[in-house]
Amino acid sequence: MAAGINHFVHPEMYRKIMPSWLPAHNILVVISGIAEILPGLLLLVPYTRRFAAIGIMILLVAVFPANVQMLINYWKEDHPMLWLAVFRLPLQGFLIWWAYQYTKPLKGSSK
Repeated sequence: MAAGINHFVHPEMYRKIMPSWLPAHNILVVISGIAEILPGLLLLVPYTRRFAAIGIMILLVAVFPANVQMLINYWKEDHPMLWLAVFRLPLQGFLIWWAYQYTKPLKGSSK
């Protein structure tokens, strides 16, 4: 949720890593910010947790091109945080797996 809020506090940071082939960068930053905040909130409610986890998995796949673009940008700029951009790519696989764990029914639940 913090990253989603950051989309509204520092939108320029997210616009910079948007691949050039994507349209409407400003709108996509807003949509992606909301798409990070809403599932985070829905995770807090056991009844909506599975739905939220699926949304998070979809979001992580959807933002992967921006993370690749960030890596490319940092590589070209010889950015000191290049290691972080490299680390983010496999981290997304782990985060997708983690979100998947919340798609399973709660123990003792019939849902």
